[in-house]
Amino acid sequence: MTPTSESFVDWFRAAAPYIHAFRHRTFVIAFGGECLTDGRFIDVVHDLNLLESLGVQLVLVHGARPQIDARLAERGIVPRMAGDRRVTDDASLRCVVEAAGAVCLEIEALLSRAVADSPMAGSDIRVASGNFITARPVGVVDGVDFQHTGFVRKVDAVGIRRRLEDDEIVVLPPLGYSPTGEIFNLTLEDVATTTAAALEADKLIFLCEAPGALDLMGQVVSELSAHGAEQLLKDHPAQSEDVRIFLPCAVRACRNGVARTHLISRHVDGALIQELFTREGVGTMVRPDIPDVLRAATPADVPGLIGLIEPLEADGILVRRDRDLLRQEINRFWVLEYQREIIGSVALYPFTEEGSAELACLAINPVHRNFGRGDSLLRHVEYQARQRGIRRLFLLSTRTGQWFEERGFVEVGIDQLPPRKQELYNYERRSKIFVKDLGPAGLPPPALPPASHANSARPHPSSHHHNAREHS
Repeated sequence: MTPTSESFVDWFRAAAPYIHAFRHRTFVIAFGGECLTDGRFIDVVHDLNLLESLGVQLVLVHGARPQIDARLAERGIVPRMAGDRRVTDDASLRCVVEAAGAVCLEIEALLSRAVADSPMAGSDIRVASGNFITARPVGVVDGVDFQHTGFVRKVDAVGIRRRLEDDEIVVLPPLGYSPTGEIFNLTLEDVATTTAAALEADKLIFLCEAPGALDLMGQVVSELSAHGAEQLLKDHPAQSEDVRIFLPCAVRACRNGVARTHLISRHVDGALIQELFTREGVGTMVRPDIPDVLRAATPADVPGLIGLIEPLEADGILVRRDRDLLRQEINRFWVLEYQREIIGSVALYPFTEEGSAELACLAINPVHRNFGRGDSLLRHVEYQARQRGIRRLFLLSTRTGQWFEERGFVEVGIDQLPPRKQELYNYERRSKIFVKDLGPAGLPPPALPPASHANSARPHPSSHHHNAREHS
């Protein structure tokens, strides 16, 4: 095979578990009207058709702000905003309804057209829309009468699910209806977030102008807990406008039954596929809070740490540690605590002269695995290494090498170890050696929240299948 075909095969094999896991899952995908004004939405449509063909149940929520503004301008109506919300009077409402209807029809047409213009030729894509959203008025806020601007009051989840079970893609405009027949102008983020929560969707995905939430170094933050997302906005509020709007929605969704929320760039061709079917993703994923505390170990933690690692030592997964030496080196450890019980650990042993460090004793209590805790410990120790000027991590393993390879480690020979570590290598144990080169120093991954923040302590029943970044 050529290098290109080999990389494709490798990618396809790596994506296979997610293809299986996403079948019959519900994704709510939200995007602004800007997605349809630059002619590139057809690329997104190809990806949507692909997801639908893989058995994903899709709900699309669209905005229409540029289309509404264009109609207002045509009629000489000056748009009126109060904060991030449009004040919708009678004349503006007519423009809103016209624009939303036109956008909805354009999306339906593009979904149909893409079937013929893409590898999905011959498939039968059906689209449904309707009055699934019941709304209520915003009313008068700080002296401003928002008139026909509203909030979502209720979502007809039963009706939407019925359409999804009939293999239809549901398209929701930013409109809602009152029981008395009034029409209200809604925000796409309100419709998307409330709908995702009502459906207990597996994913809520926002297509953004920005690549995702950024840290202080201007780098995309790959993963956040709901609490971590709140903390990021507090510590680094200088995000793009849509991230400032969508990130609180992601928190709200995750705390109301949505398994994962993603913020990805609409400007990157294939971003949706890359985010869903690769381990690293390309945007920011927000997950529900886990009621864990990740902290530096203290001497008082030694008994709990021994209780965690003893079964793994007995099984040969971890090499046995001298207990007196463990007490002396406790400052090299971090522990993961759940309801005051130590359920995880990791250690870092620097070899400063070589600019490297050994990652050791990464362990999770078997009862508490499969909820992303191992990944959290790994990200934490990688950050700690960078902060110490370390640019290379290495580890020795007899059983868990594949898990680390899936996270960027590469198997090497003993000659790649620091000389002092080579002298201590146990040839009888025959551990395999794995290394990972670290990037530049940056912000730490947000700390896991204490139990008091655990609004969503119960994992989603299928949460460990939903994205590559949460499989440990």
